[in-house]
Amino acid sequence: MRWGMGIGLFGMGVFWLLLIALIVWIVVQLASPRHDERARGFTAGGRPAPFGPGPMGGVPPVTPYVEAFLILDRRLATGEIDVETYQQLRAALVQSRGGVQ
Repeated sequence: MRWGMGIGLFGMGVFWLLLIALIVWIVVQLASPRHDERARGFTAGGRPAPFGPGPMGGVPPVTPYVEAFLILDRRLATGEIDVETYQQLRAALVQSRGGVQ
């Protein structure tokens, strides 16, 4: 009967250790950025990640020049600016870079 009681206590200890490990794992998963956001190239705050997805482990970081085009595209998409203003601003950005996009 002693061995049965010892095995029962050991089993109960293992159960509680596994339960605590499961709770810690769940908390860590909930606190970390979601995997699909990282795969799309965004951080937990919704900002573009410094290195996006790619076959070789990432793409170069977004430069201020490229970010300006992204902001301009978003402003057009949300209706903040019209197409004519978009084209003028885009042309000005290209010209500021020496005609190279």
